[in-house]
Amino acid sequence: MKLRHRMGKAWLLLVVLMLVLSACAADQGGGSASSGETSKPAEDPGAAENEPLEPVTLKIMIPGDRPKSMDAVVAEAEKRMAGTLNVKLDVQFIPWSDIDQKTKLVLSTGQEADLIFDAPWLHLNEMVEFYEPLDQLLQQYGPDVLNTRPANMWEANKISGNIVGIPLGAFQSGTPSSNHTYLVRKDIREKLGIAPIRSYEDLVKFMYAVKEKEPSIIPFSTSNSAASMSEATFRFQYDYETHLRTTHALGQSLVLHYKNNDGKVYNLFDEMDPKFWEYVTNARTLYLDKIIDPDMMATKGNHQLLKAGKQAVGSIPDFGVPTDIQAELEKNVPGAVLEAVTFYQFEPGKNISNFVQGNFICVPVASKNKERAIQFLNWAHQKENYELLAYGIQGVDWEEAGDKLYKPLGDGYRWFPYAWIWNPTHDRLNASQGEDAIKANQFIMNGDNFVADILTGFSFDSTPVANELAQYNSLEAKYYIILVNGVGDPDQVWNDFKGEAASYVKKIQQELEKQISEFLAKK
Repeated sequence: MKLRHRMGKAWLLLVVLMLVLSACAADQGGGSASSGETSKPAEDPGAAENEPLEPVTLKIMIPGDRPKSMDAVVAEAEKRMAGTLNVKLDVQFIPWSDIDQKTKLVLSTGQEADLIFDAPWLHLNEMVEFYEPLDQLLQQYGPDVLNTRPANMWEANKISGNIVGIPLGAFQSGTPSSNHTYLVRKDIREKLGIAPIRSYEDLVKFMYAVKEKEPSIIPFSTSNSAASMSEATFRFQYDYETHLRTTHALGQSLVLHYKNNDGKVYNLFDEMDPKFWEYVTNARTLYLDKIIDPDMMATKGNHQLLKAGKQAVGSIPDFGVPTDIQAELEKNVPGAVLEAVTFYQFEPGKNISNFVQGNFICVPVASKNKERAIQFLNWAHQKENYELLAYGIQGVDWEEAGDKLYKPLGDGYRWFPYAWIWNPTHDRLNASQGEDAIKANQFIMNGDNFVADILTGFSFDSTPVANELAQYNSLEAKYYIILVNGVGDPDQVWNDFKGEAASYVKKIQQELEKQISEFLAKK
């Protein structure tokens, strides 16, 4: 009885104490659901930015070449964060040709890195286990990151139901909108008396004319030998017959592919697609005829030949002429002018999209600064900070050119928000690219212009075939890149490739088909 009596007293005291604490919380402004106020998360990112944090250096790995004014921009960013976030930025630019291997090595060996660029066409699905799920971190530390993207963008870009990377893009349509462009030396075209290019056949005629009449100029090359930029696969960006496109499993490779928006997986090792083979054999002809740069496989720079005035046609995954490329070209060859040539069809309903963005910024599991990395990205998603990192120092690197437009000043800071902070809320279009490029980009910003892919919302879990993917990827680097760039004999390369890779691809296909079937059954 005494024990029960003591326990009763203790319980009563506990209840009274809880009531007192609750009243105190209310007096201090702690709202409740019934009062219509929203309670704050345990960690308020705004408070964190106003209270000094321990200094930390974030290692950030992104693709491309370091801009000339990067140090000045980083210094200004660090100055703005001093005394609050206290973040130093170690931004490492990796050549496009090396980004796959270098970031994969860092991830797989647990090396120090806090933010890493990745993409579905790179190795995002393959390396997903090495990335931290970001749902809770973003809720706690990244409200501005969340609010600068519409809900449908987040939903379409989850992997297995989780936010594994922050989608980078300003287009509701996502990346499979084929916004690819050939960059053509307009001054050479006009010098040779050739009419404006309206078709791929016109483009090829121009390149042969360059070979004949301007022998010191390489008719065609790309920024690197990546499969997505190769002469053969680049043409599939304009495939309006079958809408053939890459799968969730093999990144840039079309060995496995989708077409006709039917939810099926097609395997080139089982049945060769005639259009694919036509493009491959055409690339081989162009290479043998010295239309394609003979040193294509050694190309690692960012349009270096084009900028130097030694190339007549290049290619980019974008609309319009990049101002930095034009500026450097004109500096090297006064009077040289680039024009953008695209075979994209700007008609609502002509293009299919799964609304997946092409680029992501991710936090490695091995990072020791996960919270601070998201806090930094949250800071970078505030308008003035975004514009600093996206366009450089205002008045020095850029100036406003109208609503949602900007104009670059000089060549000190090239555009690369696609690698770490790009979002539809703060993005500005480059007014210097001209009215056609602005209209083209505005078209793909509107998701209503696109037919939804039947696999919209699907993500591939590569874990069951991780070994097969690793084996295939090494063989892709050995054979596929050579094939689609026209560098090797197609029949021999294909037979060797198929002999070594077919069994791995079949297992990957079967797993992909299984997961797609389960996904479609739930729709």
